[in-house]
Amino acid sequence: MRTRISARPGARLTAVALAGCTVLAACSAGSGDGNGRVDQPTATPTPDPVPLAATLVAQMTVSEKVGQLLLPTVSDAAAGAKLVKDYGIGGFIYFPGNLKTPRKAAELSEALQGASKIPLLLGVDEETGIVSRTVFATPFPGAMALGATGDPELARQAALTTGAELKAVGVNLNFAPVADVNVDPRNPVIGVRSYGSDPASVGQFAAAAVDGYRTAGVAAVAKHFPGHGDTAVDSHTGLPEIDHTVKQWQELDRPPFQAAIEAGVDAIMTGHLVVPALDRSKKPATMSKKILTGVLREQMGFRGVIVTDSLSMAGAQVEGGAPEAAVRAVLAGADILLMPPDPVKTHAALLKAVKKGRISQNALDAAVIRVLTLKENRGLFAGTAADPAAAAAAQRTPEHRATALDVATRAVTVIRDKKVLPLKGKVFVTGPEADKITAALKAEGVKIGGAESPTHVVTSITPTSATASSLSALAGRRKVVAVVLGSPYGLRHTGDAQAAVATYSSSAVSLRGLAKVLTGKAVPQGRLPVDVPGGPDRGTGITAAL
Repeated sequence: MRTRISARPGARLTAVALAGCTVLAACSAGSGDGNGRVDQPTATPTPDPVPLAATLVAQMTVSEKVGQLLLPTVSDAAAGAKLVKDYGIGGFIYFPGNLKTPRKAAELSEALQGASKIPLLLGVDEETGIVSRTVFATPFPGAMALGATGDPELARQAALTTGAELKAVGVNLNFAPVADVNVDPRNPVIGVRSYGSDPASVGQFAAAAVDGYRTAGVAAVAKHFPGHGDTAVDSHTGLPEIDHTVKQWQELDRPPFQAAIEAGVDAIMTGHLVVPALDRSKKPATMSKKILTGVLREQMGFRGVIVTDSLSMAGAQVEGGAPEAAVRAVLAGADILLMPPDPVKTHAALLKAVKKGRISQNALDAAVIRVLTLKENRGLFAGTAADPAAAAAAQRTPEHRATALDVATRAVTVIRDKKVLPLKGKVFVTGPEADKITAALKAEGVKIGGAESPTHVVTSITPTSATASSLSALAGRRKVVAVVLGSPYGLRHTGDAQAAVATYSSSAVSLRGLAKVLTGKAVPQGRLPVDVPGGPDRGTGITAAL
């Protein structure tokens, strides 16, 4: 018989009370004598209450336990409800197709939660910046822009804002913050998703974001353990190998994850990474017991949920396919298996592994208890309701948009200014996103002119733009401002410009912040959060009125 615990207010108390009576036989205050009198309690101390998670696990079948470990994608409410009914799925991850409008997202969340008597984890990759799954949440410029502000409190505010908007549509788990320390300029998958290249600073920002999400009632996930910041290989398409020594890993990669743990992070996501210094077998971290159990749990003291990165990624491919990868991940110490390509086959593989003793009952129970404890800690057993009618009103409020603009403006980093700022006279804008930059400057009262006789030229640079040729063509103009959009590593290509500025993002809110700084309406405050090879060092930035 399937476990059916309602996610309604009061359900947790009822479940604990009833199960406590059954398991502990200690709920009665005394026994009656048949005449309506109740004896006084005996002197025997009342045992500690059984935690809800342990209580539920004792009532669940092996199939239901296995289901709690799976967090697949979901196409619609009907498909999700079937997976919940047939396999006891523990939750789902949303993508843009699930998040078209706040109302539709909230309706989906309500329908899915209504199909399950154990509340579901409903997660999303809403890092903000370049990894954003919603079209309706307040857009922020991303982690590296936050790192450039130098103020972890802004990371907490940004996470609190995003968390509140996600919670309004029923999302209770966010796969953020990124705790990777980006030190490889060629990194194709992390880059501006990282807070920077200094481990201590990244740890402060990650911890602040964890606090913000949790304050909003959303579980936070630090990723990608044991650290994805020093590689030129994308684990979506290959299997990166990190050649750090143990000492290098301890000094560079470990600190942000340790800081997140100390901040009470709910979950840590594994990276599909090979780190020979931590496991000589060269198993991917996702499937390495030495890394997940030995390092993360035993050495670092993490007691929360370990969730794999997507099992559909190239870095997770093993002989036997994704179902076998899932089994190996559980054997290594993982608790939640994210995005198994075929959840039904994965469920069957896990069930078989348990029945044959490959995965022990104790290991399975421990994983499920951690998952259920996360749900309890985030209050899901007390209620999961999302109001579709009110969901839209919680998005992009004036306060939220003001917070995003504050972050974007304070992130703008002026690396160099040979007395050409603030902008005056007529300005010609060229390069990628020129139309958007032009609109932002016009909104601040800047006069836009043609290429013939401008006072200033603002040229934007992106990782794919022809920087050398464009700056060479503008070299004859005396007042050239090079604006590096997105990755700040492009600053090394701004040598011919009299002024160089980094925004870490090409989003509309970042361009508004840029316009305020270029026109002198905001004092620049950003400092470069990474070292740029052949360019400026971390910490560079003019922080005075232009």
